[in-house]
Amino acid sequence: MTQVLVAANSAVARAGLSALLSEAGLEVVGSVGLRDLAGQLAGLHPDVLLLFVESREEPGALVGEWLSEGASLLSTPIVMLTEDPSPSGVAEALRLGVRGVLPTRAIASEIVAAVTAAAAGLVPLHPDTLETLLPALPVNDPILPPAPLDAALTPRESEVLTMLAEGLSNKAIAQRLHLSEHTVKFHISSLFAKLQVSSRTEAVTLGARRGLILL
Repeated sequence: MTQVLVAANSAVARAGLSALLSEAGLEVVGSVGLRDLAGQLAGLHPDVLLLFVESREEPGALVGEWLSEGASLLSTPIVMLTEDPSPSGVAEALRLGVRGVLPTRAIASEIVAAVTAAAAGLVPLHPDTLETLLPALPVNDPILPPAPLDAALTPRESEVLTMLAEGLSNKAIAQRLHLSEHTVKFHISSLFAKLQVSSRTEAVTLGARRGLILL
C-alpha cells in the first residue's frame, strides 16, 4: 500500500486531503504543517509527499528554500497542489525535482492518480499545469532527421520533388514529365526513402532546407 505524508499549513486542507486519500485506499502516515515537515519526513519515510501550497507561496521558491537549508525533501517524490501558480514558479519546482504539480481545483480521482503515479516513478502533470507551463517553454523549430550520406537524389527525383513543392498531383506530374502515374509513385517513394520522410510536406520542407529545391 502506498504510504503518503500530507503537508499543509491549513489544518482544514490537511484533514480533507487525508480523508480523500484514505477513502481511496492509500495509507496516510502523517499530517503536518510545513514548519514540521522536514523532521516528520525523515522519521516516517513515506512513498510520496502530498504538499498543499497556499496561494501566497510560489512552489519553486518554496522548494528552493528547503534545498538551501539542506533538507532532504527531494529524496521523496513530491506532488504539489497549488493555486494559480506562475509559469516560472511551476517550471522551477519541476526543475528542482518536484514530481508532479496539480491545481487546487483538481478532483479527488486526479489527486489519487497523481500520487499513485509519483509513487511508481512517473511525472504526473495536470492538463491545467501544462497549459500554465506553455508560456515558459522555449519555442524551437521542429527537428527533421538528417538525410543519410548516400541519399543523393537522381535528376528525375529532383524534378519530382520540385513539382511536389509546386503542389502538383501525381497525375499532373505524370503529364508534365510524360510518365505513367505508376512511375511517378515509384519516384516519390524512392525520394521519401532517401530523405527519411513520410509525407509530401516533410519532403518539400527538408528538400528546401538542404538546398535540393528552391521555394
